[in-house]
Amino acid sequence: MGERLGIIAGSGEFPWLAAAEAGARGYECVIAAIRGEAEDRLRDRAGIIEWFGAGEISRLSGFLKGHGVSCVLIAGKVRQEAAFRTWGLDDSASFLLGRAGGKSPARLIAAMIEFLEGQGLPVLDPTPFLNAYFCSPGTLTRTKPDSRVLMDIEYGLSIAGVLADLDVGQTVVVKDRAVIAIEGIEGTDRAIMRGGELAGPGTVVIKAGRSMQDPRIDLPAVGLETVRALVGAGAAALAFEAEKLPFFQREAAVDLAERSGIVIVAKERQP
Repeated sequence: MGERLGIIAGSGEFPWLAAAEAGARGYECVIAAIRGEAEDRLRDRAGIIEWFGAGEISRLSGFLKGHGVSCVLIAGKVRQEAAFRTWGLDDSASFLLGRAGGKSPARLIAAMIEFLEGQGLPVLDPTPFLNAYFCSPGTLTRTKPDSRVLMDIEYGLSIAGVLADLDVGQTVVVKDRAVIAIEGIEGTDRAIMRGGELAGPGTVVIKAGRSMQDPRIDLPAVGLETVRALVGAGAAALAFEAEKLPFFQREAAVDLAERSGIVIVAKERQP
């Protein structure tokens, strides 16, 4: 039996891919899956798995400690709306909400990490599990961005970076150098759709990380679901910060973008 890694699994591809990489590294995965977020297929990646409500922090930490995990990985998203519910919170969850000093994702996850490490459960940097998913600068699609799209990318990337640093959101939708939508509590995909509803076809979506990103805290990502939202919104392009955001299901996402006339660019943010 290998060393046991606890994975707190939310939504998206990250928990599935992280568990696969952890298994390849010799870990036995003990998965605490968040109900309503994590996918059932994670059962196939877990030595041990149990399901938890987002507010069952005491039971979750007890589960991980009880199964002898040596370290923890926080993988995937939990919808921020959960922080605004007044039911289903145990004493530890209520304490964390008070200690966080606010309900932004970064504050909540930082408080969660502090709690877990206080319980003897060190939280790992996820980037070594994701090295294959980071992109160098460049255009990922065969179609190159035209001058209008390039101007919107340059304009939007600086704004997205500031918003990320302010812990507002990590995605901005622009068109003709005007901000159309900013990601809030609704999340990336719904912000993309809202931008399309407001400005019509041809929007450009930009996603950035924080300047001083602790990758354990709300690591932003793009992937196939992002591109599906772009298609639904009639967007012209997606740009994201190169070498800082993982791109999941890249082959399928780029193929869908190509077939839909959408440009995808990995772009360095200038300091």
